[in-house]
Amino acid sequence: MSVHPPTTTPAPDAAEVRRLTRELLAAHPPATTDRTDFLRARFDAGLAWVHYPVGLGGLDAPRSLQVVADAELTAAGAPDNDPRRIGIGLGMAAPTVLAYGNDEQKRRFLRPLWVGEEVWCQLFSEPGAGSDLAALGTRAVREGDTWVVDGQKVWTSSAHLARWAILIARTDPALPKHQGITYFVCDMTDPGVEVRPLRQITGEAEFNEVFLSGVRIPDAHRLGPVGEGWRVAQTTLMNERVSIGGSRIPREGGMIGPVAKTWRDRPGLRTHDLHQRLLTLWVDAEVARLTGERLRQQLVAGQPGPEGSGMKLAFARLNQEISGLEVELLGEEGLLYEDWTMRRPELVDFTGRDAGYRYLRSKGNSIEGGTSEVLLNIVAERVLGLPTEPRNDKDVAWKDLAR
Repeated sequence: MSVHPPTTTPAPDAAEVRRLTRELLAAHPPATTDRTDFLRARFDAGLAWVHYPVGLGGLDAPRSLQVVADAELTAAGAPDNDPRRIGIGLGMAAPTVLAYGNDEQKRRFLRPLWVGEEVWCQLFSEPGAGSDLAALGTRAVREGDTWVVDGQKVWTSSAHLARWAILIARTDPALPKHQGITYFVCDMTDPGVEVRPLRQITGEAEFNEVFLSGVRIPDAHRLGPVGEGWRVAQTTLMNERVSIGGSRIPREGGMIGPVAKTWRDRPGLRTHDLHQRLLTLWVDAEVARLTGERLRQQLVAGQPGPEGSGMKLAFARLNQEISGLEVELLGEEGLLYEDWTMRRPELVDFTGRDAGYRYLRSKGNSIEGGTSEVLLNIVAERVLGLPTEPRNDKDVAWKDLAR
């Protein structure tokens, strides 16, 4: 008797993705369909992120085919999900839920996350555990099927808007600091969660400090095994750095765009020195843009690696140098500041604001998403293969560390 191997459905190709997109547009015309209803239908059709599994917003298709669906949808005037407003959910929470969540968690969280019905934030950094994140002290103590969490988090972007947070907390202080950490999904509307604004140098408070006092998180909202939170968090951090430093932008997009426009429109501001600096930074920005495109192509083959840390490093340096050049180019105008009103914005808008805002806000780029100093270590050790720095606390129980 002959045995036939099981048949498998081939992955969709570009023609199939295009067909499915046109079917979506025919069934839900963007001009007459409610925005949220259209986004839900797009998710259900597998056209949210085509490389995700069927039933979770995807088609099990190659990641490279996302541009095929996006091009059809853009040409038809279809709404997007306002990705800048929900960037933490899209870039950090979703990949982690996909990698470590169970089936119920994936079904519960991914659809409203992508549609933008639920905003996410990230409860990682603490006052005593920023660059050395593994030193975190927020405690989670198990009581039956519930974890009781106490501690403080800081630099939490969008916490004032968020329904959910990805949270890491210490569940076993007797283990070394990189162990005994567990990863949770925290409901930001639960009792015991207090969000306080942190006003920045820009005048705004786009991020916050968050106090957790007896917050009860069901074990059903744990991602990954107990004690494996540091490993789970690496998925979040690698995706975070790609989402910050490796986003797709057009030529002369990002910070270099406003400077180049000012240079062309106002020749009276030009000097030889500024010309040389602008040319250098323009080339650097274009190199970074093309490198980011290469990184995205590598993602087609698997998960992001440490190369994202290099991109995030370049992003921070370029933003700070370009914004500094813009302020100098504008002379006295560069000293003006549009508005220092205390606000709690929904997103960071670099190119829609004035030069003073860009100059001040870019100072945070070398801190948020991993400090440049930490990222330099990652690039040195994990990309270049250089010897690691001595770490005398690696095998010491967290409770015995000097603090």
